[in-house]
Amino acid sequence: MGKFIYDGRVKVDFEDRLLAHLQLVIGTKLRRGETFFFAWRDDASVGDGRTSVWMTPQCPLVFKYYGSRQPSINLAWVDALAHTANSPTGLYIVPEPPEITDQLGGIA
Repeated sequence: MGKFIYDGRVKVDFEDRLLAHLQLVIGTKLRRGETFFFAWRDDASVGDGRTSVWMTPQCPLVFKYYGSRQPSINLAWVDALAHTANSPTGLYIVPEPPEITDQLGGIA
């Protein structure tokens, strides 16, 4: 379980694997100077609502991982998350799709 910290005030737990994929998508967009919303469903322990933050390159972000190993990256999931981030509603979490494989059965 990792933690996403936005502007030092918003702190939310995500699984390390999901957090690694979010970091790639968020980092790519912010590196390009793009701003967007990022929304997620809150855990029942904090009210079971929704939170949405405006992502901007000027706002400090922390991706805190509790596992010691870098999770493997599923490029299909990165693409799916990036697709939502480029939509008018902004980035939101979608289920992990199967990994894309090439004709020889390897991961593309």
